[in-house]
Amino acid sequence: AATEIYNRIMVTHLLMDEGKANRVGGAVGFNVRTGDFHVFRAKAVIVCAGGASHIFKPRAVGEGMGRTWYPPWSSASAYALPILVGAKMKQMEKRIVLPRFKDGYGPVG
Repeated sequence: AATEIYNRIMVTHLLMDEGKANRVGGAVGFNVRTGDFHVFRAKAVIVCAGGASHIFKPRAVGEGMGRTWYPPWSSASAYALPILVGAKMKQMEKRIVLPRFKDGYGPVG
């Protein structure tokens, strides 16, 4: 129902609307804590993509892949979902650039 909120759902695929060409009609995913599978149908779908960790490999020696101050599970999947169903992406060069300082990670200033 439109009034229900589903937390901790990892969306794995978008579903195309069979009645309307080039339109998303829902999504499928699973609860990351329980493993329960969910299918969502919708009149409209908005994909909100925040930042993405680990798109690029660390540059410095000794930097671990899991060493970030922002969520390490933020894997850019929200960027991939619309691409996989044929969406055209724009302004993808506008990504967040996080400042780093010696022996640490985090926001500065």
